[in-house]
Amino acid sequence: MAKTIRLTMAQAVVHFLKNQMTVVGGQKVPIFGGVWAIFGHGNVAGMGEALYQVRDELPTYRAHNEQGMAHAAIAYAKASFRQRFMAVTTSIGPGALNMVTAAGVAHVNRLPVLFLPGDVFANRAPDPVLQQIESFQDGTLTANDAFRPVTRYFDRITRPEQIISALRRAMQVMTDPVDCGPVCLSLCQDVQAEAFDYPESFFEEKVWSFRRPQPDENELAAAIATLKASTKPVIISGGGTLYSLATKVLTAFAEKHGIPVVVTQAGKSSIDERHPLAMGSVGVTGTSAANALTEEADVIVAVGTRLQDFTTGSWAIFKDPGVKFIGINTASFDAAKHNALTVVADAKVTLEAMSAALGDWSAPKALRDKATAVKAEWMKAADKAMAATNIALPSDAHVIGATARQHSGENTVLLCASGGLPGELHKLWPATSPGSYHMEYGFSCMGYEIAGGLGVKMARPDADVVVMLGDGSYMMMNSELSTSVMLGKKITVVLLDNRGFGCINRLQMATGGANFNNLLKDAHHEVMPDIDFRKHAESMGAVAIKAASIAELEQALKDTRDNGRTTVIVIDTDPLITTDEGGHWWDVAVPEVSPRESVNKAREAYVKALASQSIG
Repeated sequence: MAKTIRLTMAQAVVHFLKNQMTVVGGQKVPIFGGVWAIFGHGNVAGMGEALYQVRDELPTYRAHNEQGMAHAAIAYAKASFRQRFMAVTTSIGPGALNMVTAAGVAHVNRLPVLFLPGDVFANRAPDPVLQQIESFQDGTLTANDAFRPVTRYFDRITRPEQIISALRRAMQVMTDPVDCGPVCLSLCQDVQAEAFDYPESFFEEKVWSFRRPQPDENELAAAIATLKASTKPVIISGGGTLYSLATKVLTAFAEKHGIPVVVTQAGKSSIDERHPLAMGSVGVTGTSAANALTEEADVIVAVGTRLQDFTTGSWAIFKDPGVKFIGINTASFDAAKHNALTVVADAKVTLEAMSAALGDWSAPKALRDKATAVKAEWMKAADKAMAATNIALPSDAHVIGATARQHSGENTVLLCASGGLPGELHKLWPATSPGSYHMEYGFSCMGYEIAGGLGVKMARPDADVVVMLGDGSYMMMNSELSTSVMLGKKITVVLLDNRGFGCINRLQMATGGANFNNLLKDAHHEVMPDIDFRKHAESMGAVAIKAASIAELEQALKDTRDNGRTTVIVIDTDPLITTDEGGHWWDVAVPEVSPRESVNKAREAYVKALASQSIG
């Protein structure tokens, strides 16, 4: 008869989690980097007591905001290239629902995180319990059902023995190259405290490895034949290249076969941007070099990318009417987009197999010559955009240049998520090593930045983590500044204050709209806000400085580089200036009917642009 151990369901959860291992860099390590927890009546007695018992083996971290701690967990997984991840537990009701936005971030970006929200009583005896949402037509619905569309796997645990199959399924999902994403196990609060005789085998140590699906020989042959017939191929590298640990193979492939590489937001840093064939960012926020080559490409090799509209210029960037796509992806869902020839397999092994089969084949020298020329032009434009300046309100690009001059070494990780900065950083930030550019642009979630920076620092404690964000995003979520100070995890925050939502204000103007409700001065107000971000950050325990110029910003960055405490440097910027060079049209629908002439003109331009859009 199998040996058993009597534990509560919550105890079973934490004992299982602490025994899940993986191998990173040849070293066996726990696959869970820890558990984030904000306790409430739905998890403090069950999960709280269980986590206390294993606190030396499975560390528990306290945050100030449930969404913030979930963002930190997501950033930890991204910075770990999905090889390690974290769990997050909350009470029921608002605590749980605060994590739903973060679950959307993880789902869109294909990143693993284990959500463990408390839930109502399975026995329903005290219904309605505090914070319980009651459905008038379905007695089984709770607030946690909101996780269903934004997780890869959802389960509600209403009996203690159900956690056995649920946790095993959760691990399979979070370590699967195709299904990888967030998991929600909704833990009924009474069941957390109920005991069961669990088999000891359930808690045996397990070392998880990550599968590398091999390419189908027919799919591979078709892709190779298509590539050999091309004269202007371009590789679009996405986040999957990084998660496959395929960066060296990608560079070798590009070099051997003379194919330029352009990168998505998630794929930036998958090739050293100093490499002659690295053309930088592609699409709406693309460099002029990358977009010039992509527009003329006759074959696109899409590696590990889901081909989001910013990457494809809303499917209008590809000008060759006969352009063919080769989709290399572990997920057929992504590989098959835009009627691509699919190679449903791991990026690293596929590129290796393709290179071997291609032999000495190389794209025409004319393609490399053009790549060299257009990149030289772009670098001049980029240097000009980021040059030091004495103007009173510098641009985002000026701030990026100053930051890069002080913080762009091999060990730097630049993190951002929303506003106008992602577009400028995608074009301009000099990413040189894998993971040195950390952009959450799948969901572009305001509020991810500071919490995400903390998560990166926890995953890479020796890294120089630089967070760039605007005042709008800072106001949405800044509480984990205090957490970073509390945990002794130093991040450097560069806060650009343009007094509103400058990025969306520019889009409003570009679509013919009036300046309305985006910049603070254009919003309904009795008194204009005058927020002292330096004092606010200081009150959270950070070292805080207000820079009055680009020169002062550079000096502050230099002076604080080696201090041990989270540092916030604030600088006022212009909300309207952007880098003119590069970029591409983006499909944002303009009203067909308006009494305003500016909107009507924008509509005419919009209709004209639609003619370049490819559908199918």
